[in-house]
Amino acid sequence: MRDDKLLTRIGGLLRQAEGTDNEHEAEAFMAAAQRLATAASIDLALARAHDPAARRAASPITRKIEIGQAGRRGLRTYVQLFVQIAHANDLTCDVASNSTFVIAYGFETDIDACEALYTSLVVQMVAASDAYLKSRAYQGETARQVVTKTAGRRRYRVVEEKALSPITARLNFQSAFASRIGARLSDARDAERAEAVGAEVRRSESTALALRDKELEIRDFYKAESKARGTWRSSSATAGYSSAARQAGDRAGRRARIGADREFGAARGALES
Repeated sequence: MRDDKLLTRIGGLLRQAEGTDNEHEAEAFMAAAQRLATAASIDLALARAHDPAARRAASPITRKIEIGQAGRRGLRTYVQLFVQIAHANDLTCDVASNSTFVIAYGFETDIDACEALYTSLVVQMVAASDAYLKSRAYQGETARQVVTKTAGRRRYRVVEEKALSPITARLNFQSAFASRIGARLSDARDAERAEAVGAEVRRSESTALALRDKELEIRDFYKAESKARGTWRSSSATAGYSSAARQAGDRAGRRARIGADREFGAARGALES
């Protein structure tokens, strides 16, 4: 069941985060938005645990989220960002083999919150990586890369140190950005859960059980509905690794503001080139 009032409140917090030049204020608004989403998720879990009607009214669903067109470079890092946000909002995901879309499994309100956060953050991630490349700070740095070589009929792999290329710099930057965002949102979620569980003895037991039941319900739903095969990885074995680009991406992820670039409920679509 879609909660438009909740999305409006979250949207207000996200716009405040985006509208301030103060990094600490932006961080506070971001955390407040995630904690509000978590509080609503806890309330729904408690309601479903105690009210059969609420359980019938809200059940796990699947939703396909378009990430980008096939062949576009960097889609893995977009998916990584979405999956990190999804993890902080009680969702399980399947990923297309070419990273063009994600299928989210969970409750509708959690998926709505995840999409709203992703919509803002993916734009910020791309803008931050563009600025990093434009600054040319990556020039002079190196990356470790797995290279396949041939000796007669034998093929083998070695790790080589190479000059950091723009595409490798971008991918490392965006991967670290996504990881940092995931950590920030998970911290906010955990803080809200700890507060709810510690509110009072009886409610803490009820809350912990309701959250566990929700986790198991989504897990069972995923097992029944998912047709995915194999395991998705955020990077390939031959992708270059640059600590310098990752450090820059991590710093950008720490500074990122969680704000919406469009209204909640607008038509969903992949990020444009």
